[in-house]
Amino acid sequence: MLDKNGIAKRIAQEVEDGYYVNLGIGIPTLVANYVRDDISVEFQSENGILGMGPFPIEGEEDADLINAGKQTITALPGASFFDSATSFAMIRGKHVDLTILGAMEVSENGDIANWKIPGKMVKGMGGAMDLVASAENIIVAMMHTNRAGKSKLLKRCSLPLTGVGCVKKIVTNLAVLEVTEDGFLLLERAPGVTVDEIKAATDGRLIIKGEVLEMSV
Repeated sequence: MLDKNGIAKRIAQEVEDGYYVNLGIGIPTLVANYVRDDISVEFQSENGILGMGPFPIEGEEDADLINAGKQTITALPGASFFDSATSFAMIRGKHVDLTILGAMEVSENGDIANWKIPGKMVKGMGGAMDLVASAENIIVAMMHTNRAGKSKLLKRCSLPLTGVGCVKKIVTNLAVLEVTEDGFLLLERAPGVTVDEIKAATDGRLIIKGEVLEMSV
């Protein structure tokens, strides 16, 4: 199965030349490290930067240059900085081509839950509600199961919803899945992972059509 960097590498394959991409906190922030060198991509962070680069080399961090998750980042040549009002105007105006988010749960019809009550797993919803309400292309990066081994790909979400019917694709440590009208369509399996293992780890309806290829990362 994949680790967090492996998930990010696979999602980086979904990024196309000329895209404007918003990276949520957690695993999504790693995607900037793995985008191909032969394409031009503008990564946006909702705290007010367009033109994020990969994470800095240890010892070269700038404490004043951070992403929405308060991690130190780099800025590519031509990057711009602005206030949150301008940042969310970009998001709400549908100027972002791809949104990559983490999640605690995703339902088989594409609902997403990625926040919880303050003081618990996450302190608040952040900008995710704006992102899922405005974005037309949402990929979720997450582990397939929680720490207790229970599936995070469900028939129905049990946590408060961030968005309804908005997720298009999910990349986990076990698989790549597309959200369809009939449930989770299994597109690829992680190296060394069997279809039966994915079935056992998926609570929502899993659709399997023909041979499921091993993903390339």
